[in-house]
Amino acid sequence: MEKENILNELRSAKVAHLKWVQRAKSLISGMPVEKEAIPLDYTDCVFGKWFYSVGQEIALMPGMSVMDAIGEKHTALHNMYFKIFQIYFGDTSRSFFSKLLNMKKKISPAEGEMALQYYNELEGISKELLEMIGRLERRINALGQEFFSAK
Repeated sequence: MEKENILNELRSAKVAHLKWVQRAKSLISGMPVEKEAIPLDYTDCVFGKWFYSVGQEIALMPGMSVMDAIGEKHTALHNMYFKIFQIYFGDTSRSFFSKLLNMKKKISPAEGEMALQYYNELEGISKELLEMIGRLERRINALGQEFFSAK
């Protein structure tokens, strides 16, 4: 593994995470968002795909215990988003046509407030996750290429 490649992939995964959070914000702001644009499963988003491939190789390296915390925080983020998803897409009584077109259901003001509350929690989890990713990036930067070449 090349250190620079690892850092580039980590940065790309971080940017993908930020876009994922922005799409969740767009959803609760009333903008049209297809439900597939914000993957529910923590292994289906771009960051999750990175984390469960290259990230797992990094997790096996000495001194990379932050990876466990990143995994837990990333899972918590998706669990919180699932609550938002249920508000917008989880209604099983919608018409066949609206389900076929992946249309959001109409939500009540109370549901909108709940979605906003969940999003605020999601945003807090995201900030914590980004701080952990920053620690990981600094840790990788502090290591010499020889550390990665030995792997």
